[in-house]
Amino acid sequence: MPRGATEPPLSPTPPPDVRYPTSLVGQLRRHAPQYAVGTLMLAAFQLAMNRIDWQAKAAVDDVFGPSPANAWKPAATILALAVTAFVVRVASRWFLFNAGRDAEYELRFELLRKLHQLGAAFYRKMPAGEIMSRSTSDLQQVRMLLGFGLLNLVNVAFAFASALQIMLGVSPRLAMACLVNLPLATLLSRGVSRRLYHRMRDNQAALGRMSDVLQANLAGVRVVRSFALEGRERERFEANNQEYLRASLALARLRGSFGPLMGAVAALGTLVFFWYGSSLLLRGPEHGGLSQGAFFAFWSAFARMAWPMIAVGFALSVVQRGRAGLARLQDVFSAEPEVVDGPRPAPRHAGGSLSVSRLTFAYGARKVLDDVTFTVAPGESLAIVGRTGSGKTTLAMLLARLLPTPPGAVRIDGVDVCDLPLGWVRSVLGYAQQDAFLFSTTVTRNVGFALEDPDGAGAEEKIHLAAREAQVMDEALSLPEGFDTVVGERGVQLSGGQKQRVALARALVSEPTILILDDPLSAVDAKTEAAILEAIERQAARRTVLLVTHRIAAASRCDRVVVLDEGRVVEQGTHEELLRTGGIYAAFAEEQKMASELEQLDAAPVEPAGPPETAVAS
Repeated sequence: MPRGATEPPLSPTPPPDVRYPTSLVGQLRRHAPQYAVGTLMLAAFQLAMNRIDWQAKAAVDDVFGPSPANAWKPAATILALAVTAFVVRVASRWFLFNAGRDAEYELRFELLRKLHQLGAAFYRKMPAGEIMSRSTSDLQQVRMLLGFGLLNLVNVAFAFASALQIMLGVSPRLAMACLVNLPLATLLSRGVSRRLYHRMRDNQAALGRMSDVLQANLAGVRVVRSFALEGRERERFEANNQEYLRASLALARLRGSFGPLMGAVAALGTLVFFWYGSSLLLRGPEHGGLSQGAFFAFWSAFARMAWPMIAVGFALSVVQRGRAGLARLQDVFSAEPEVVDGPRPAPRHAGGSLSVSRLTFAYGARKVLDDVTFTVAPGESLAIVGRTGSGKTTLAMLLARLLPTPPGAVRIDGVDVCDLPLGWVRSVLGYAQQDAFLFSTTVTRNVGFALEDPDGAGAEEKIHLAAREAQVMDEALSLPEGFDTVVGERGVQLSGGQKQRVALARALVSEPTILILDDPLSAVDAKTEAAILEAIERQAARRTVLLVTHRIAAASRCDRVVVLDEGRVVEQGTHEELLRTGGIYAAFAEEQKMASELEQLDAAPVEPAGPPETAVAS
């Protein structure tokens, strides 16, 4: 496909305010018209099969009766009914299967929406492989339940009613005798159904754990190789694989035994039919028995009833798989997000001022930030400096509302961020993370991720401008396919510094009102650092900038500096003011100055020693 071309979507993207039901009952109600039409089609199909059996009785009786030439009439009716049965059978599948597909689409849409809302606490409890298992395997089982499973259950009920009407109409005594096995079949189905549900959940949980191990190895394949731990990881995967195998075999044994058991129960009814029915056939209708046509019609109807009895095991398996899958999906749907939208509407304009007042935050019992207070005026640049573990990154994530910001602690233009819509806050606050994450797509799409259409008109100029500002332009052009080079999973094809600068370009291209940069210089050399700092200065001339850094050279270019130590603000002021006070910031500056001088000494070339002096005889 040529660049810039896009495939038309199969279904229109739902508006953001549309909410789909995530429960089984809710989906059944939402698609009730499709299910109703599909059910009517199944009823029409079984009615046609019922009429076919009665017409078959008439045709056989005509063949063995005094007027065999009249057998063509019921035979022609049978043909017409068979065509009708074919049409309505296909139609029933069209409506019921499509209802299941639509439900799958809507549940997947709601699943992604929920995953976007949930915060770090949820992802610490549920690993990525487990989420992927629920998003694929479990969701597929729910679709089977809402489509194929419901179709089979409804068809079994209608087939039973349709066949029973024939059997009772032909011979109530023979019908009661043949159904002597029905209570046994019912008890067997109920007992196996309960066991199926639990084994389905165990099987799908084992699949989730195995998927998580595999996903972790794929994401960290370089680390595994660098430590030569392939053997240990294979053993770890083998243990999970064996667990999944045991769960699958336990499920397969239960499912595999259910079909033969139901077949044996159905065979008991067949034995009764031929034993008792043949005696009625031999008596003949004149002595209270059956005619040849009645015997054939009863056998045809009984065979239609016997097959659903055997197939009910498969239908129950599909239903229980779907129930187990939906229960696992509900673990995601029922999770409460840590960060939610505020009640106020989105402002029309963002001025760019940011204030933090008495911000305190803790991970469990460990306090990370304690009574942090500072303000940033529109168009001002502020550096947040501190040692590793001082709470800088946590502060940046709280400002961007990626963590649950305490109410009243952070305000944009004087409005509490907890009262504002999340989408608006995150569009105003552009955040470049320290641990740069790249998608497995091209450089263009990674840099232009925030754009409406990264391949659209005018997007290329914005992307290249942002890449030039982030000092990654030349390296992107030097890649095998330039900006169209796929960077691989998590940007595996790029170095740490390149990934960091692509992430910085991604933040710049969105043109936010307030730009938060979390240590964007930790993986670059001195020359690149100087160029990026100049770009940050240019950005500061157009928007409010918060630079989280541990480098004094970077902080010195900002209008003001806030120094964090063990989660508390210990110093505030300009670069020159803080150097004069002789506090922590001045100590940082001295340490980094000495480290820079030592690096320069180590890098300086060593003068080679000259030849030894020799005595000259006079």
